[in-house]
Amino acid sequence: MHGFAHNTPDRDFFVAQLFSFAKDFDISLLKTNISRYVIDMNRPADDSCLYPGKSTTGLCPTSSFDNKKLYIEEPTAEDIQQRIVKYWQPYHQIIKDKIAVIKEQHGFAILIDAHSIKSKVERFFDGQLPDINIGTNSEQSCSSEIENKIRAVLESQNKFSFVFNQRFKGGYITRNYGDPGNNIHAIQIELSQINYLDENNNRYLSEKAEILKTVLIRLVNSLC
Repeated sequence: MHGFAHNTPDRDFFVAQLFSFAKDFDISLLKTNISRYVIDMNRPADDSCLYPGKSTTGLCPTSSFDNKKLYIEEPTAEDIQQRIVKYWQPYHQIIKDKIAVIKEQHGFAILIDAHSIKSKVERFFDGQLPDINIGTNSEQSCSSEIENKIRAVLESQNKFSFVFNQRFKGGYITRNYGDPGNNIHAIQIELSQINYLDENNNRYLSEKAEILKTVLIRLVNSLC
């Protein structure tokens, strides 16, 4: 099997760098270097659809965001199961373990699942994506108090557009781990890359990124 993931823009470019301030808040920061073309960590292992009726790329995608084929020979069911065991399961075990430790220490846990995507991807949405897209699984993955804190921060600024629970309501991580009745809250943040990248060459733009980071810092600080 052959792919070209290293040449494509279908990645969460520099998201860990945008959230590098997490260490200043004593927040755990977990990232994976496994390409979503190998296996998408934010989808259920049974590959059930998160957005029925919408275009999707699946657990082990066979096409890129712009509908180009990724494989000469597509992965078999056995290939996919091997990827689940080797990559998906260990990653999610780490998330489970980390949530358990934090909840035991503090009585609650808040998980922020951060992603980014190009501002225009015709396959998934019309026109240009809002700058900051918050997903709480239609208010099911976190408490209304936490969602209101996030909303208050975003409404207090005018540099970035934002929406709640529209095209990105939260992937598997948000939906699976968010359990507000058990004091575990999960929020997805999907960022439009136009606000910190030169989207033509995926180059990080420090000055633009710093403006975005100030809002992200305020958002996280409101939860702390």
